[in-house]
Amino acid sequence: MPRRFWNPSVTMYSLAALVGIGAGLAAVGFQALCDFVNWMLLERVAGFTPEGPRGEPALFHGGPIPDHVVVHALFWLPAIGGLLSSWICRRWAPEAVGHGTDAVIDAYHRRGGVIRPRVPLVKAVSTALTLGTGGSGGREGPIAQIGAGIGSILATRFALKPRYRRILVAAGMGAGIGAIFRAPLAGALFTSEILYRDPEIEGEAIIPSFIACTVAYCVFCGWFQDFGRLFDLGAGLDFDHLREMVPYTVLALVLVPFIYFFTFCLYRLEHLFEKAPWPKPLGAALGGLLTGAIAVLLWKSLGDQRTLAVLGQGYGVVQQALDGKFLGSMGITLLFVVAAAKIVTTSLTIGSGGSAGVFGPSMVAGGALGGAIGLLGSQMGWVERPGTFVVVGMCGFFAGAARSPIATIIMVTEITGSYQLLLPAMWVCGLSFLLAGKTSLYCKQVPNRAWSPAHRGEYMAPLLEGLRVSDVQETERAPVTVRVGTSLAEILRTVTNTRADYFPVLDDDGRFVGIFSAHDVRSMTYDTAAGAIAIADDVMTVNPIVLTPDDDLHEALEKFDRKDLDELPVVDAKDHGRLLGMLRRRAVMRAYRERLRALHKHQESEGVDPAPPR
Repeated sequence: MPRRFWNPSVTMYSLAALVGIGAGLAAVGFQALCDFVNWMLLERVAGFTPEGPRGEPALFHGGPIPDHVVVHALFWLPAIGGLLSSWICRRWAPEAVGHGTDAVIDAYHRRGGVIRPRVPLVKAVSTALTLGTGGSGGREGPIAQIGAGIGSILATRFALKPRYRRILVAAGMGAGIGAIFRAPLAGALFTSEILYRDPEIEGEAIIPSFIACTVAYCVFCGWFQDFGRLFDLGAGLDFDHLREMVPYTVLALVLVPFIYFFTFCLYRLEHLFEKAPWPKPLGAALGGLLTGAIAVLLWKSLGDQRTLAVLGQGYGVVQQALDGKFLGSMGITLLFVVAAAKIVTTSLTIGSGGSAGVFGPSMVAGGALGGAIGLLGSQMGWVERPGTFVVVGMCGFFAGAARSPIATIIMVTEITGSYQLLLPAMWVCGLSFLLAGKTSLYCKQVPNRAWSPAHRGEYMAPLLEGLRVSDVQETERAPVTVRVGTSLAEILRTVTNTRADYFPVLDDDGRFVGIFSAHDVRSMTYDTAAGAIAIADDVMTVNPIVLTPDDDLHEALEKFDRKDLDELPVVDAKDHGRLLGMLRRRAVMRAYRERLRALHKHQESEGVDPAPPR
């Protein structure tokens, strides 16, 4: 495209729309694939039909289905799903193992937004096998990685620079989530907030994410001709009694230990399975087997099939809690058990090497805990509508576990259509975010932009631009100079007897005319014939890159990088023939580190989490 027609903003927004189309279609295919595998295996083989949210009807149904749950199938189906899922990922795309969102965060911060083209397909297939056979997890992480992969593929196709590739990766991640959860605003905010552990937004990705999420949502919902919300709340779920803030506070205090428990289980089991001596796919099979065993054990011991929500996505238990189908002390017990068991089975599924997300299980665990506290408050006369606590529990759990309070509040209000609960949701999310400390389900998050390798240059330039070459020039070390006409033999003696690496060349009047390095001299000695008659004029570089005392250090560093040099001559600004000295790259970096340490001390005195030294 001719440069005069190039407008970065228009181009990025157009590409964001294309990413939205791709992510929306990918979400359609991913949903259909997950539902198909679930119908073929869990329903037709095991006789178990997981209940989902009311706003998400099954795409496949009918056929020969057993009239009762085949118990033994609930053991071996998750094991086979884990085995196949792990083998596919390890064989074709190891980065697709796990919940997916962490891989996208890592690609954004540390890999220039590069995601291999095969990853979206591998992630879709492996996740469908995991969830469709009863493995515990969600679709948020996988669709985030699928959408981000589409953004990366498009950026590579158009040969975009890393900054713009990262923006499209973020837009793709949000578009996938916004489509499959029917929450476009939350998808855009999620992708901008989830990258950091502190309350910070990735501003440059916001508008492209809005565009991509809107397009993806329209494509996805338009395909299925359904623009409704995911969960049906019914009527009357709102906040109109101030006294309920007390049980809402109790809910926040209950959520935090479970957040710690989820994070501990997930990464502890991941570490144990990673260090295990057996092949990785066998570890995933064991994780699936244990997941099925826990589900059956709970079902048979408690006598309630609703405990099977610990398999698959488990959203059915949230919908039932919203509908008020859990009653009394038994209902409270069941909800607490489902919350704890969902955390364990998800940790087993993902930690052993399966492919599924953690957002869905967080919603289930948080919703179940909220429902339990709501029922308990209702028995004590403090709560009129326990279903409201289900919604707020969903918000509070993921807000603390993912360090993403703003996007989570919007996400849950969009998928439930309940904007009447913003006040208690803000209160519980704020408390869980603060009380959870630095605990996070996403270990690849960085605290803030200052810690992100993707934004390193933004923080280095301001620090270096405040310093001049004259501030760091090493005046105590005189440069080793050579006169024009000096023979190569004499130059060799000079190079041998000094520790200098760069040698300015002066003419008979003492004016600077060129420079050579020890490497240049060694290269010349390889040519025996030329070396016998060579002089300094033959070795030196004429019109070299130079610095002046008034150059800022950011400009100096760019000159060092231009030809990967370690030392540059410093000359008078008005007379480049007057050599003032030499400046080494390490002197510039030393000045940068000293300036950064001073900034750290200032930030610490202000109570700000300082950026790491580079």
